[in-house]
Amino acid sequence: MAIPQRMIICCQSFRAAGEPKGICHKQTDGFLQYIEEEILDRGLDALVVGSTCLKQCESGPMMVIQPENWWFKGVDSEAAIDAILDGLEDGEPAADYLAS
Repeated sequence: MAIPQRMIICCQSFRAAGEPKGICHKQTDGFLQYIEEEILDRGLDALVVGSTCLKQCESGPMMVIQPENWWFKGVDSEAAIDAILDGLEDGEPAADYLAS
């Protein structure tokens, strides 16, 4: 398998002790599967990864796209994911969800 062009990292709120906390895991049921299906449908060369806590709980759910290092906040719906992936295809981060 070739190394993907991008990595899409999705916070799943898990802490060192393995206990889920925060809001990311509570608001992202089906999140990873939807993103995976979308990148396949769009033909994007990306790997979707669920992560431990990204320590941005006040802005969650969080999603990060690397290597662009774009951090997105409030990613809690298919509409948000679509907007972010549209921006990725256009080469510009989705401003409405961009974390500052």
